[in-house]
Amino acid sequence: MTYLRGHWQLLAIIAVVFALWSTPIVLPLKFLVVFFHELSHALMAIATGGSVESFSVNFQQGGEVWTRGGSRFLTLTAGYLGSLLIGVALLLIALRSRMDKVILAGTGVVMLVVLVLYVRDIPAILICGLTGAALIAASRYFSEQICDLILRIIGLSSLIYVPYDIWDDTIRRSYLRSDARMLAEEIGGTTMIWGALWFLISLAVIAWCLLRGLGRDSNIHFGQKG
Repeated sequence: MTYLRGHWQLLAIIAVVFALWSTPIVLPLKFLVVFFHELSHALMAIATGGSVESFSVNFQQGGEVWTRGGSRFLTLTAGYLGSLLIGVALLLIALRSRMDKVILAGTGVVMLVVLVLYVRDIPAILICGLTGAALIAASRYFSEQICDLILRIIGLSSLIYVPYDIWDDTIRRSYLRSDARMLAEEIGGTTMIWGALWFLISLAVIAWCLLRGLGRDSNIHFGQKG
């Protein structure tokens, strides 16, 4: 009961996102998590000495990044787990800092920078451009509490979407040409082995975040923060 009182707002957000999961209302959040997935591939390629040739996300909740060089193993592994870690980071920043406006604006700026540097197709231009601009506008015109709430929704959506996506893409439909399928072809193992490993890691990260990262009270107390 104490846990429910201390975190009822987060539980309510999760319930609402689940209830609306199959509706168009949640599509912007899904697009954003897909962007994080592809961004994680791109950043890992660059971090391991490679480069990014192109970047795309689409209206079917998919995306792709073409890279050159870098660690293929780490680049392929970074997609699902990297997007999850971005979501966890955004959630914890919202819970434990007063940088909500800065981080929200920064997320929007990152999307626009990626658009300018790497995006060439119309769907990705619209998704990155409109979402990035909306996040920057929200940071400018909304209160800190509302920006905090937006970051929580984004972070929790990532925590919901990533393990589901791993399960659906690599285990339930292991025949798809997913990151796990490509990793199995290039490194060894099977699609389901890599998918199961990523799935278990994602659950462990989520469990840590919910059990250790939230603290005793994660609720927004309007009028007290800022």
